[in-house]
Amino acid sequence: MNGYNQKKQTEQRWKVRYTVLLLLWVCWMLSFLDRMVITIALPFIGKDFNIGAAAQGLIISAFFIGYAIFQIPGGILADKFGFRRVMSFAIGWWSLFTMLTGVIFSFPLMLACRFLFGLGEAPLPGSSYKGIATYFPSKERGTATSIQSTVNTLGPAVATIAAAAIISSFGWRPVFICIGIPGLFIGFLIWFIIKDNPSDHPKITKAELEELKEDEEFGQGQQKQNISFKEVLRKPILWQTTLIWFFFDITFWGFTSWLPSYLINVRGFSLMSTGIFSALPYLIGTVTMVFGGYLSDRFQGNRKWIFIPNVLIGAVVLYLMFQAPTNTMVITYQCIAAFFMFMAQGSFWGLVVDSLPSKIMATSSSVVNCGGSIAGFMSPFIMGLLIEASGGNYRTAFIFIAIALIISAAIALTVRSKSNNNKRNTAETIEA
Repeated sequence: MNGYNQKKQTEQRWKVRYTVLLLLWVCWMLSFLDRMVITIALPFIGKDFNIGAAAQGLIISAFFIGYAIFQIPGGILADKFGFRRVMSFAIGWWSLFTMLTGVIFSFPLMLACRFLFGLGEAPLPGSSYKGIATYFPSKERGTATSIQSTVNTLGPAVATIAAAAIISSFGWRPVFICIGIPGLFIGFLIWFIIKDNPSDHPKITKAELEELKEDEEFGQGQQKQNISFKEVLRKPILWQTTLIWFFFDITFWGFTSWLPSYLINVRGFSLMSTGIFSALPYLIGTVTMVFGGYLSDRFQGNRKWIFIPNVLIGAVVLYLMFQAPTNTMVITYQCIAAFFMFMAQGSFWGLVVDSLPSKIMATSSSVVNCGGSIAGFMSPFIMGLLIEASGGNYRTAFIFIAIALIISAAIALTVRSKSNNNKRNTAETIEA
């Protein structure tokens, strides 16, 4: 018997769902590299095109217009045709328009290119969260989503360092061509390795399928799977999480988009120093992101209590950052802010994936992420306007994103998590 258990543990050491998560992670990493290098290139694009801060912010916002418009349709397609098919096509599409960004020579064409790039990335969030909901049992979804979300931190970190190195040596255009190529290869891997239905995967074990089946029996499937999207639209949790993510992403995209320019234009950092110091908060956030997801799984019924205190501390530290008298303190504060903000983010998506029905996870999570896409469109542009209106002063812009974090925490207070209660009630019903 002991030999059998030892053999079973060996067979389960690396599970199919880990391979799925790895490919999803790589896909997300490429998506963030493709969208983040423009924040480093932005000052140079502004000089080449002779445009001001507001117009530069509009270049970033153009991506989010396309990203927001096709977010929900992309999720619907993933639910209907399978996340594997939709994701494979999407990554090929956005990789092409990433490369085209490097050969654009007019401002209107740049806006159009970034808009079409955004359309290509739009199906990714819903498709990937559906992949996690399909392959991972409820008890591991917070950790899985937080691991996937480490690209939100590693992506900007890698992008800023790589982009700064390439731009300083070759100019801003080659960087977009270089990072667009790997996406085509990953698209083929996703198509050939992942299956939309876990039972169709040739390498999945009976033990893994039993875990997923057990999850369904205790409320994650049979009760929730029959809920239609129209019914989900009437549930408060969908709109609460959408608003939370909207205000959180006001801060995230405002911070991410304008931090390099702030360090260069206000604090006097060189290009390479900006690349290094812009990367620091994201490297720290990579660790705290996973820890936040882990804590979220330990507090399944109360995931919001991981999120709320962390975003509030992050808001206070952001406020302190722009008032710091020295560059050393600026770097210190931005790292502390990232520590708490990304721990909060790691816990948030565990709440989303564990609260919405798996059958329509792509569509439902796309609604939530669409809130973040709208924020991504608004925040860089609004901050650009605030900076211009202040004569190059970033004070009002940083206050704007700190307040957004506080609002997201206030909305999170209204969330009533019922995942554990649902499982207990279902178990009691079965026993009865």
